[in-house]
Amino acid sequence: MIKQDIGEYKHIWIFVEHKDGKAKSVSFELISKARELAEVLGCEVHTFALGKKVKHLADEVFRYGANKFYFIEDNLLSEYKTEPFRDAASYLIDKYKPEIVLIGATTLGRDLAGTIATKLNTGLTADTTGLDIDKKTNNLLMTRPTFGGNLMATIFCPDNRPQMSTSRPGVYKAVEFSVEGEVVEESFKFNKSNYLKTVIDKTLESEEAVNLNFYDVIVAGGLGMETKENFKYVKELSSILGGTWAASRKAVQMGWAPQTRQVGQTGQTVHPKIYIACGISGAIQHQVGMKSSEIIIAINKDEEAPIFEIATYGIVGETGKILPAMIDLFREKIKKER
Repeated sequence: MIKQDIGEYKHIWIFVEHKDGKAKSVSFELISKARELAEVLGCEVHTFALGKKVKHLADEVFRYGANKFYFIEDNLLSEYKTEPFRDAASYLIDKYKPEIVLIGATTLGRDLAGTIATKLNTGLTADTTGLDIDKKTNNLLMTRPTFGGNLMATIFCPDNRPQMSTSRPGVYKAVEFSVEGEVVEESFKFNKSNYLKTVIDKTLESEEAVNLNFYDVIVAGGLGMETKENFKYVKELSSILGGTWAASRKAVQMGWAPQTRQVGQTGQTVHPKIYIACGISGAIQHQVGMKSSEIIIAINKDEEAPIFEIATYGIVGETGKILPAMIDLFREKIKKER
């Protein structure tokens, strides 16, 4: 990798991913996190979007504290295709030279980020769960699980810019911070002869898919639930509490829950107000997906389970006995309040 003159790079850029005319929530989450990083660096938070009609997204990003909104509109960008999105994004980044570029680790974002980093000859840290600034060097510190998932690695890119990272939806909280931002329209001359791909069909997501981040209460079951049948307690408790249910990777592997309900490194990342972990040991692969929950209640018969190290409250015992008791308790309490 060729060492660059990094002194001319400034500001943090967020890619605004959108669908059906609305920005995805991960974009707002990254804007909020970028504001924290920008305070340390003494810079601004800028955003950029690509599409057929995206100018209206400016109002949304300004509501979360973005100082500028760059956009390129073109019919060629009406559907996501790697090459035209890569070229348009790379053009903007090369022209304005942001110090940091953050992209949501969605299916689209993962594809786009890798191609941009390659084209701009810079590094990329994928699926990060933590972002910070080294106050001595001003380098972006990007933390993510290692391949085995047993350790956390902190990566930085000292010699090349922009510093790029993808972060999974749900890692950070989107906090409104309304500002009067500046809108900058750009244009890019596409060489259409370079783009041979055509979108011929679109498949909607499975009906089983669920965005766990929509819920304030999540009750999750793990291998300690012992059987698929016992997951009825997880589902019932979540329903009584007005939340939803989820599962650990091991529970999904056992066939007790669909992968769309999985929380953890290879599932969804969540931060509800209350997360109840039932029979989940709390390996680091699971913790990276839920440790930012406001209140964590752990239920496990193994008092040495790692989940108790991050739990707000812990109950040592068998889930098959404790969950039915909790269900009866909350059901009775709700009846009295009515």
